[in-house]
Amino acid sequence: MKKANGSLTRIRADVGRSWYMTGALSSFVGLLFIWALLSYGEYVNSTFLPTPSRVLAVFVQMLQSPNLWSDIGISVYRVTMGFLLAAVIGIPLGILAGTFKFAEAAIQPLTEFIRYMPATAFIPLVMVWAGIGEGAKILVIFIGTFFQMVLMVADNIRLVPEDLLSASYTLGATRFQVITRVLIPAMMPNLMDTLRLMIGWAWTYLVVAELVAANSGLGYSILKAQRFLKTDVIFVGILVIGILGLLTDRLFAFANKKLFPWAEGGS
Repeated sequence: MKKANGSLTRIRADVGRSWYMTGALSSFVGLLFIWALLSYGEYVNSTFLPTPSRVLAVFVQMLQSPNLWSDIGISVYRVTMGFLLAAVIGIPLGILAGTFKFAEAAIQPLTEFIRYMPATAFIPLVMVWAGIGEGAKILVIFIGTFFQMVLMVADNIRLVPEDLLSASYTLGATRFQVITRVLIPAMMPNLMDTLRLMIGWAWTYLVVAELVAANSGLGYSILKAQRFLKTDVIFVGILVIGILGLLTDRLFAFANKKLFPWAEGGS
């Protein structure tokens, strides 16, 4: 125990699973305690901060309604399609930008410029370009994740050690073989971490996407509840999005660990 306690203050030292889980649970319990203290103690009006028991009761009630499951289904569809569209286009562009300097010059400066533009600013243009259907909502999520994904994939390629490339050329590999058999396989663990981060971004843009004349989805239900000051419903919507986001995050982490167990990022 003394050794374990000493490792807690060492930089980047492994504290063990039990200590890690203790820290993680403590943060959640601490947040729940503060919430309970403020709400049950009536330090904050219940209109603005409902009690945990009230939110739990509303959550259980909404789980029995088909409306919540319908909203979850359509929101998952929008996030998935926006994320996949960004990945299908963004990953090849990122690989090009990270591999060839001429591609970097053509792709990276423009991408870096556009990524600082908030996705919400594009909503009027999106409505003009794609109308108010499902395509518009998917396009907002795509815009929110695509440009950052291109830059991060390019960085994943650049993290591949130069020694690997030199060894490949020494062994007689062609340029195409170096890209397909060395660069891309070597960057895959980092790419999985990038995709894991980007799916999180996609979930954060869900509410923004469902501002576009939506009549369904978790973001829409949150905005509708806000109009009627149903704070408990807002809390439920936020918690459901958080749970879904956490599930997708854990799915990517599990896939990374199983597919690339030798990589630090997959451990």
